[in-house]
Amino acid sequence: MKHKIYTCDKTEGKLLTPALRALVKRAVKKALEYENFSRIAEVSVTAVDADEIKRLNAEWRDKDSVTDVLSFPALDDEDEIVAFDDEAIVLGDIVLCMSRCREQAEEFAHSIEREVAYLTAHSTLHLLGYDHVIPEDEKIMFPLQNQIMNKVGLKRD
Repeated sequence: MKHKIYTCDKTEGKLLTPALRALVKRAVKKALEYENFSRIAEVSVTAVDADEIKRLNAEWRDKDSVTDVLSFPALDDEDEIVAFDDEAIVLGDIVLCMSRCREQAEEFAHSIEREVAYLTAHSTLHLLGYDHVIPEDEKIMFPLQNQIMNKVGLKRD
């Protein structure tokens, strides 16, 4: 399936390298494949600095803090998925904070690649309607993330 996955780097140091862009696209594709998403999907992934994600987090979640990733689903309900023929279904936007990705990679003693892919898979699941606010939902979503990471080729360290 030819999904439309767009990447944009708004970081000061242009931290979303070509290799990380390719990895982000692979993580989105593997999450969609794993979930058997049968339509062409459109997803936007933007890399930002800490100040920008803090601003977005305050604006959209009323949390005045830096976070690692934000997901902005375009659909509230699967029933809203309506497309004609080969039109893409716009799933939404993912915003990655590259400095938090780097910090968390160091904290968890794994590569920046693994952290970026993990957060991208995590956010793609949010775009598909998954959540982890309550423990029951977390028990569903977190194992899915790990299974997707296996498909990406970056197993849990």
